[in-house]
Amino acid sequence: MKFSRRQFLNVSGGAVVASCLAKPSLTVGQDVQKQASKSLGGLLGITTSSLAYQLSPRAKVDQITLLELPRILRDELGMTVIDLNTSTLTSTDPKYLDQVRDAADKAGCVLTNLKMNQPKLDMNSSDTAVRNKALNTYKASIDVASHLGLKWARPLPLVPKPDMKIHIASYRALCQYGAERNVQLLVENYGWMQDDPDSVVKLVDLIGENVAACPDTGNWNSDEIRYAGLKQTFPLAVTCDFKARNLGPRGEHPLYDLKRCFEIGWKAGFRGPWCFEHANQDRKALFQELSLLREMLQSWMKEAAKQSSGS
Repeated sequence: MKFSRRQFLNVSGGAVVASCLAKPSLTVGQDVQKQASKSLGGLLGITTSSLAYQLSPRAKVDQITLLELPRILRDELGMTVIDLNTSTLTSTDPKYLDQVRDAADKAGCVLTNLKMNQPKLDMNSSDTAVRNKALNTYKASIDVASHLGLKWARPLPLVPKPDMKIHIASYRALCQYGAERNVQLLVENYGWMQDDPDSVVKLVDLIGENVAACPDTGNWNSDEIRYAGLKQTFPLAVTCDFKARNLGPRGEHPLYDLKRCFEIGWKAGFRGPWCFEHANQDRKALFQELSLLREMLQSWMKEAAKQSSGS
């Protein structure tokens, strides 16, 4: 299924942002998710961090550029959603960003999110200069996301648990900045959040405006926390990092139950986009494994939809 950035924007418009400019609640979160699902339900894609070994600023043997990725994603992997990472953008020059956006449009792909993973930023610091540096860097990335037509951007949680008063104030500043540019901020279970199944829901509720969840199926400290956390988080989700570690030849995944992760999301009403996060140094092996994940999720969605219609 082809779904261009322009189609995505025409369908969703500012609805997601507008719906979040109210007092947060689980009901609001569910409404946000349902609106996103109308435009992206059933769509599959990748996070560009999956191609950390394959992406290159310039075309090289056995490597690809970000400008080539949309066509390759569509033709070789049969997917259409690209979740970007700041580390995979060669430049933030507007002309280059226009090329990235146009390459996605031409391939019938949609760019959805920007993971703001710049190192050594601390928007939770008690030092005003350190905190402002982080916020200004993130705001510049939100400008990039807006230029690309992305709907979402996600700052990187740190490992130490922050001073929540500072953390919430900083998040709110980014959410307000994003709202003015039609970019919604996301909360992902990473770092200090990984040992609390309620962490994402609590933080989304405390931030309150222009914010939603992006559950990562892999970023939990135990299976008990993982499945409880996903059950809590999926009702607030607008996108999902469907992370897989080492895979067996038929999709075996001993570290945790991928199908159970999917089923928790489906039962919560989440329909997509599902963005695979899975890396392999060998390009051929990576593409085989991403294709296997795509086939698995497509079959699970088909089976779940059939069961839902028959119930």
